[in-house]
Amino acid sequence: MSEVSPSTALARLGLALPPVPAPAGAYVPATRHGDLVWTAGQLPLVDGALAATGLVGAELTAQEAHGLARICALNALAAAAAEAGGLDAIARVVKVVGFVAGAPGFTALPSVINGASELLGAVFGAAGRHARSAVGVAALPLGAPVEVELVVAVRPA
Repeated sequence: MSEVSPSTALARLGLALPPVPAPAGAYVPATRHGDLVWTAGQLPLVDGALAATGLVGAELTAQEAHGLARICALNALAAAAAEAGGLDAIARVVKVVGFVAGAPGFTALPSVINGASELLGAVFGAAGRHARSAVGVAALPLGAPVEVELVVAVRPA
């Protein structure tokens, strides 16, 4: 039995890659060197607007932020796929870095970033298992509660 392609897995989840969000500064959404693609940090943008703002553990719950991390990961996948030549050109997820703007004392950072990790696992199966950092910060761009960046390996052409 053959493995399901990432694009098929994404469709089975009822999801599609969104347009790549435009950079908010002097950088590109993703860059490739050899067989690796690094994405810029991606916010939980939906149709060009933040899905939510505020601090996790104050204005937002960890569960709400978990869903926002999933959106960030989907945006990061869109940026990586655009640079790699399509979603199915991505061979595996290597590293995820997640940033959480948390209220003082908020420490459930890993549970928030699990939203991104779980989506990547659902799309890539075993190739979605990755190294990860979950970092708490005082603030993120535009007041976003979560930001996610990826490093992915690309299949040889």
